[in-house]
Amino acid sequence: MGEIEELPRRRSSARHSITAQDDAVALEHLGHKQELKRNFSMISMLGLAFAILNTWTALAASITLALPSGGPSSVVWGLIVAGICNLCLAASLAEFLSAYPTAGGQYHWAAIVAWKSTSRSISYITGWINVSGWVALTATGGLLGSTFIINIISLLHPDYEAKSWHQFLIYIGFTLIALFINAFSTRLLPLFTKAAFFWSLTGFVIISITILACASPNYQSGEFVYGDFINEVGWPDGLAWLLGLLQGAFALTGFDAVAHMIEEIPQPQIRGPRIMLYCIGIGMITGFVFLSCLLFCVNNIDDVIESSAGPLLQIFMDATKNPAGSVCLLMFPLVCMLFTSTTLMTTSSRMSYAFARDRGLPFSYIFARVHPGLDVPLNALLWTAAWVVVFGCIFLGSSSTFNAITSASVVALGVTYAIPPTINVLRGRKMLPPNRAFKLPGAIGWIMNLVGISWTILTTVLFVFPPELPVTSENMNYCIVAFGVILLIAVVTWIFDGRKNYKGPLVVFEGLEKGAVEGVETVLEPATESDSTTKAAMA
Repeated sequence: MGEIEELPRRRSSARHSITAQDDAVALEHLGHKQELKRNFSMISMLGLAFAILNTWTALAASITLALPSGGPSSVVWGLIVAGICNLCLAASLAEFLSAYPTAGGQYHWAAIVAWKSTSRSISYITGWINVSGWVALTATGGLLGSTFIINIISLLHPDYEAKSWHQFLIYIGFTLIALFINAFSTRLLPLFTKAAFFWSLTGFVIISITILACASPNYQSGEFVYGDFINEVGWPDGLAWLLGLLQGAFALTGFDAVAHMIEEIPQPQIRGPRIMLYCIGIGMITGFVFLSCLLFCVNNIDDVIESSAGPLLQIFMDATKNPAGSVCLLMFPLVCMLFTSTTLMTTSSRMSYAFARDRGLPFSYIFARVHPGLDVPLNALLWTAAWVVVFGCIFLGSSSTFNAITSASVVALGVTYAIPPTINVLRGRKMLPPNRAFKLPGAIGWIMNLVGISWTILTTVLFVFPPELPVTSENMNYCIVAFGVILLIAVVTWIFDGRKNYKGPLVVFEGLEKGAVEGVETVLEPATESDSTTKAAMA
């Protein structure tokens, strides 16, 4: 009986072994060895992706962006518009991910589908923009988390006068915790991201039910929640409503995280695209419901916008009329920010590691190392953490400069999302292998690509607009300056370093089975020993 019971286990172990070999061989064909462990399951990777988006929390924390610029209608329907457009953009990238599942993501895909004469430069600049965007985005986790704590103090102690160094110290605390978990608990990260996923969904349900129950029967009307328009920013009404879309765009940024973590999940070409789409779909649904609940419970819009305790805590107070209860509810998004800070650092470090592996960063040989004992790219982690601390020091000197950097991170990531599908569209959507696991058919593919690209162009323009008129030095949007610096760094490093040392991704094909590739160097090799072993085991 013991042998009979053991047989299914052996078969399961053999299947896992075959899958691992197949994944390693596929990665070798994309020019890289399997160095990181594939420890993540479908749920744990979805947890990581959703922890980074954390849509309902991000929407609640940034609700003051849209309330004066479009009002509740912009808050609620802006999320739906942003969600649909981001789904189109994510589906466009999911095609690339299913064909070429590598941690390099956008810069790797751009290299493969671009024209041979410009492939290296496009890939290099895309990589620099993506690395910069992820490093800067990592700072937003600590920023929002520290803001929540300052808001709690302001609510419980009305005479408290917040200083920038108070928030800086809390921000550094978030950063150090995220660094410690990533560096020394990498084997527990899948469990950590699962916990993040279920904690976030639990918080969403509990908060929604609690505030609705406490606010009953004093709700705002459905007409107010879904149709009220407010314009306090001075721009024409149509443009003001469009500027309100930025809240939804911000709350759905970062869905390419699964691409940069793709070398740590089995069957990446199948699971990766699903996770990329699932996290946006879940974010849209939870965000729409949560925003609706918040707006039904609002007493006065101006109080929410101007509250020293922050918009989310003010709405909790409107609903519960109890400071202690409001603080307890805020514990859910606060802990979510700890999860977000950690997973942002995880993803950013993998992006930097992947680009260094292709010799895209200065001192690439240092940042491309995987620590043999910890099984993580430790130097890339330290690189990310160091920049997050630098951004914190900038916050001490000028919060507007810090905000410009974090805004530029959203613009930077959005630009990289559009580059591979734009090139593919310009080349007739013929640059991806026809046998890829995820494929948008015919006209649907064209429509989704064009919608996603158009959305990127629109939000890039909107993100650099001043938020209100008249424009002064205090309310000026310096995001354009920060993004310009990112572009300048990318171009200058390409001129003095990249064009000499950056070779771009190396792709190994057996008979070019995957399809036409012009942009990167390809190597034709016979089947490797690992290929033969895998095929024999499958037989």
